[in-house]
Amino acid sequence: MENLTNEQRDILGEIANISMGNAATTLSLMLNQKVDITTPNVQIINRARALDDYEKTCVFVQIHYVKGLSGNNVLILKEPDVLCMTDLMMGGAGNKEGEISELHLSAASEAMNQMMGTSATSMATMLGVPVDISTPDVNRIDVESVKLFERMFEDPEDKFLKISFRLEIGSLIDSTMVQLYPLLFALDMVKKFERNN
Repeated sequence: MENLTNEQRDILGEIANISMGNAATTLSLMLNQKVDITTPNVQIINRARALDDYEKTCVFVQIHYVKGLSGNNVLILKEPDVLCMTDLMMGGAGNKEGEISELHLSAASEAMNQMMGTSATSMATMLGVPVDISTPDVNRIDVESVKLFERMFEDPEDKFLKISFRLEIGSLIDSTMVQLYPLLFALDMVKKFERNN
């Protein structure tokens, strides 16, 4: 299935908007900063195009659904944004410089676990099924090598739903965050939403 209907696109945008809006509230409490995650832009892409908004390195957060939905999704964050968020979590001023360490990745995993836990609770209400997640896998990714690898094995059937959000944290971050779902997973969410509403 190449395209979403306008209605399916609207439903996925609404699910993303509400679940990530609630996740933003959770992140705001953790960082002690105003957090806005707004304006989801929904599109279908080939998997090989997933990192087109990124260069150098980024942080991949993989969330596995263990109840209510079968599958997983990926959040992609820019490295300076993760450095800033984790520095705030550790009581700093939001430093974006330096290398991401294991400590940063561990803090990012905790932040994403709480954010996506809140998001899963919102989705459970919207979809009418209990939704639960495993602890997120957080990894630092070398963008260029992943792009090269993906293009070598590009499969035109490998369709993903890409939802881009604007991420604002106080006056420190004005950036983009991307969420990726396999297309079939996204369509399953739409079906559950329609049954429940």
